[in-house]
Amino acid sequence: MKFTIQSKVPNSLARAGIIETPHGIIETPAFIPVGTKATVKAVPTDLIKDKVGADAVLANTYHLYLQPGDKIIKKAGGLGKFMNWSGPTFTDSGGFQAFSLGTVKGRGKKIADRNDQLSMINDQESQGEIDSESMMAKIDDNGVTFKSVIDGSEHRFTPERSIEIQHNIGADLIFAFDECATPGADYDYQKKAVERTRLWAERCLIKHKSYKDQIALLGIVQGGRHEDLRRQSAKDIGEMKLPSGESFDGFGIGGSFDKDDIGTAVKWVNEVLPENKPRHLLGIGEPIDLILGVANGVDTFDCVAPTRLARTGAAYVYPSENFLDADGNKKGRINLLNSEFKEDFGPLDPSCSCDTCKNYSRAYLAHLFRAKEMLGATLVSVHNLYFLVNLVKKLRQAIIEGKFEEEKEKLLKDFAS
Repeated sequence: MKFTIQSKVPNSLARAGIIETPHGIIETPAFIPVGTKATVKAVPTDLIKDKVGADAVLANTYHLYLQPGDKIIKKAGGLGKFMNWSGPTFTDSGGFQAFSLGTVKGRGKKIADRNDQLSMINDQESQGEIDSESMMAKIDDNGVTFKSVIDGSEHRFTPERSIEIQHNIGADLIFAFDECATPGADYDYQKKAVERTRLWAERCLIKHKSYKDQIALLGIVQGGRHEDLRRQSAKDIGEMKLPSGESFDGFGIGGSFDKDDIGTAVKWVNEVLPENKPRHLLGIGEPIDLILGVANGVDTFDCVAPTRLARTGAAYVYPSENFLDADGNKKGRINLLNSEFKEDFGPLDPSCSCDTCKNYSRAYLAHLFRAKEMLGATLVSVHNLYFLVNLVKKLRQAIIEGKFEEEKEKLLKDFAS
């Protein structure tokens, strides 16, 4: 993997660049659609490239390990061939899911995104609903033992096992195994998780260097909302190098974030990490988060929100006079199941150029969801993904043209209205 910075914003962490991989380039900053189980839900792979315009997809190590199994994917020729995707691919380490799905009480719950899942864990902690007997995951200094969300069978991930599984899956960019502490964890536990993440990162590097392939390994930074822990973790992971010379090819920023954290915790990390390597913000994808993330030095993002929301009839829209709430405020998201759209024959979002907006009305899309037709989820998923992918592309272009600050302020004002 090679990363080249094309343009930087003066007095800012924002930058535009290119990540070169064996399966193509990723123009950064970029939003990466999530294909959890080797599929971006409801969207065929040809639409991801041709209609959404995404450069890469990210799959989930935990879920692919459980089903169909990493050895089957390796036998198929790797993740890209298995899912008929010719572009660059990412896989996460599987650690977040092993920890969080094991901790959340009630494994059948639908969680919108990483922040929602961590918030649920936090709520359960504060209410005393989590105890060692009810947890499906057990964490120790060597790894995590967990039960499958499919059949309850017991499994174990260690740093070495995570790297082995990810190499079998064969993505272009993979992540080191880390501990993502829950939001309610106190300072002492966050500090312990940072140290555990550091030790596991070194073990991941050692295991990774035993493979003679072109896969790039990204280290993970943790530390919660504590500036000293975030900066220390970024320093540890950013400077980590084995005696033989191997270091991380890029970095992932993990943890739970709200709007304020993008300008604090993310900024602290990116002020410390090496400038010449790409940075990925894990599990973040709301429009304002993307804008703030780019402003604070993030190169790539991933999030399940656009497709998960789409399957419920929720669509991102550009805030305008076309979409007002009961108080007359501009909205950045609409629910197509609302009665107001039954006879609304206008395009989903007049300002959007995706195929869904060019060819289908809100009334038709509302009909699909009311009739429980699968096509509705596909059409709105294409729109939501296109919306986020191209929002970040707009920011990238503004950086290259020297107009980033102006574009950022305009977008923040629009989406905050």
